[in-house]
Amino acid sequence: MQGLDEAVFRNIAATKDLQLITKSSFGPNGRNKMVINHLEKLFVTNDAATILKEMEVVHPAAKLLVMASQQQEAEVGDNTNFVIVFAGELLQQAEYLLKMGLHPSEVIQGFDVASKKALELLNELTIATLPNIGATELTKVVRSAIASKQYGYEDLLTSVVVEASSQVMPSNPSQFNVDSVRVVKILGGSVLDTAVVKGMVFGREAEGIINKAFKAKVAIYTCALDVQTTETKGTVLIKNAGEMLSFSKGEESQLEAAIKEIADSGVKVIVSGSGVGELALHFANRCGIMVVKILSKFDLRRLCRVIGATAMTRLGAPTAEEVGFCDVVEMLEIGSDRCTVFRQENDSSKTATIVIRGGTMNTLEDLERAIDDGVNIVKAVVKDPRLLAGAGAVEIEMAKQLASFGEKTPGLNQYAIKKFAEALEVVPRTLAENAGMDSTEVLSKLYAAHQQGKETFGVDIESEDNGILCAKENKIFDVLAVKYWALKLAVNAALT
Repeated sequence: MQGLDEAVFRNIAATKDLQLITKSSFGPNGRNKMVINHLEKLFVTNDAATILKEMEVVHPAAKLLVMASQQQEAEVGDNTNFVIVFAGELLQQAEYLLKMGLHPSEVIQGFDVASKKALELLNELTIATLPNIGATELTKVVRSAIASKQYGYEDLLTSVVVEASSQVMPSNPSQFNVDSVRVVKILGGSVLDTAVVKGMVFGREAEGIINKAFKAKVAIYTCALDVQTTETKGTVLIKNAGEMLSFSKGEESQLEAAIKEIADSGVKVIVSGSGVGELALHFANRCGIMVVKILSKFDLRRLCRVIGATAMTRLGAPTAEEVGFCDVVEMLEIGSDRCTVFRQENDSSKTATIVIRGGTMNTLEDLERAIDDGVNIVKAVVKDPRLLAGAGAVEIEMAKQLASFGEKTPGLNQYAIKKFAEALEVVPRTLAENAGMDSTEVLSKLYAAHQQGKETFGVDIESEDNGILCAKENKIFDVLAVKYWALKLAVNAALT
């Protein structure tokens, strides 16, 4: 074996190694991985997107799979692991075909026919459509997505995600914005203390002595709240003590005038995007203005959207258009941490914040990823409310139908189509293996059930005796849009 053939097999071997890394993290019983990235930061997670993002993949063929899964993350935000596992499996089946003497172009052609047929089948295998986007409907879908990341906490996290999503759901649900659900991580307490707060929560307390304001006008500044300093160096010659005093007094009166101007325009809360000087804080306290410091520019933008303000770059009285309005700005104590909350009392609050609690930073980050997936699933479902049976049921049904489609196909394509069908078995097989079951027995039981027309039967990961269950009755659903993209991207990556 030399030249081209060897290159192809080498590439397949590289993707196989990549698939082995993420495969054991697939499904609810997937194991966590410890990844230490180039900055020596430790990640403990079973989220394939994070594992792949933090790993330095050098091999070009493996990189293609990583790109496909990142595209899946960007497109729908879930099922990234499926892309890697399925694409890797496709390539392993292709390796067998190539060794049997098929030419790569014939394999590609067969896989192409099979993937088009598979995407057609997906539309036919829809078992339910969400009639309206209500809390109970969303719970069905979000639960499966979160269970695959945080098995055991899925009920708690699902209720939190659904509550937050419902609060910010626009009147036209298809315009739902993922950015409207924020996550704030606060160490301490237990995961069960996780809650939804309407409005925005910032994990730091107010700067001055005033820590609450109601029905307040809010001014947002991206500049520092301090004495203005020039960028160029200037030298001031001071000859005696009197000049020295009047020099600092001039600065003080200038700053006092600026703060007083702001107070006169009716502003009760100032938000600063960088430092807050002590002198400015003193004057703000005297004028009864609450001062909050928010260092993240993304959070500043979000806050501007929530309260309808425009961020200003210079210190001074804001115009009527630049001022935002907030019903309640107050300090809350969550656990031992003090936080500032911006809350709108009326229903059209554009943002909800999920405050997650937990013992370690790693736990919190993993919970955040699970919540992220849940919110992304909500977005996918409001755009396309069709659902498929989860637990590997859809894959087995597709494998069964594709295999019989392959039998009827003339020419060399049939071999590739049958192998494509075989590759789909990887999903139920991996689910069974990760749950410690005998995958061969589970697969034969599944095929037997599907031959009898039980299309919604999938792997029962909780059974003691390699059992199977009806995904529809047990409310295990996959979103059609998510599966559709995952299949498409996996096949594209594999064919490349």
